[in-house]
Amino acid sequence: MTGIHTPVLLEESLEALAIDPDGIYLDGTFGRGGHACALLARLGAGGSLLGLDRDPQAVAAGSTLARRDPRFAIEHMPISRMEEVARRRGLFGRVSGLLLDLGVSSPQLEAPDRGFSFSLDGPLDMRMDTSNGQTAAQWLAQAKGEEIARVLWDYGEERRAGRIARAIVRARGERPLVTTCALGQIVAAASPNREPGKHPATRTFQAIRIHINRELDELRVCLANVCDLLTAGGRLVVISFHSLEDRIVKRVIRNEARGDRFPRGLPVTAQETNARLRSVGKPVRPSSPEVAANPRARSALMRVAERLA
Repeated sequence: MTGIHTPVLLEESLEALAIDPDGIYLDGTFGRGGHACALLARLGAGGSLLGLDRDPQAVAAGSTLARRDPRFAIEHMPISRMEEVARRRGLFGRVSGLLLDLGVSSPQLEAPDRGFSFSLDGPLDMRMDTSNGQTAAQWLAQAKGEEIARVLWDYGEERRAGRIARAIVRARGERPLVTTCALGQIVAAASPNREPGKHPATRTFQAIRIHINRELDELRVCLANVCDLLTAGGRLVVISFHSLEDRIVKRVIRNEARGDRFPRGLPVTAQETNARLRSVGKPVRPSSPEVAANPRARSALMRVAERLA
């Protein structure tokens, strides 16, 4: 498989899945197969793993694995369509474990032509699925300043969102904004007071990437269907990389663990609440040795939940 990607929280996520050698598993974010290959190594002849990814390059890498291992299959699909895939393949309510490793992968970040990194000059693309959709350059060319500022604030929690948006609008009036370095320079010039140890364009690039790929909406749709996908005792394992993702995951697990709302003081049993998930353990962060070996792991946070009968 092409590209190099070090899977984050690898052993911790495999342990959290409580792998049944004969179980059915879903990897909603295949990437370059780091988690998938390790999971397959723990499956028996009766087990199976289905991978999904919206990135055509990731799907090409997964297709190579699928030709080698009949227990594995991959589809070019975003996580928002996971329910559709599961129904078509007869997996509804039979999945023993679902793994989501959110965010952008190392091969995506390190390829200049993908446009995810402000440190590598390339076309301002940022699409995870390069086969369709609007690029970051196309969106920035026509979006109103107010919309750009809202995206930077909502998805990047960028305090200078208004100033940066105005700078982008001024710059595109002089020449088309089509490269990553050009955008990075505009943001840096509009951010004189920088956060220590962080490039001033970090939050802006994150926000635009999340917006272009509808990442939070994709996650919400996927998690809304997860209880119907999992069999009793099946595990949900989600690795997120910033607070916006983690907030969504935490809220879904909490709400599904609480079940139906009843007036306070009403005597109801646990079964009568219709709770569908239980949280498993505390949130897990990478160890110091892992962060030292893979600095991109430093912001990772893993949450685990189990499907109730």
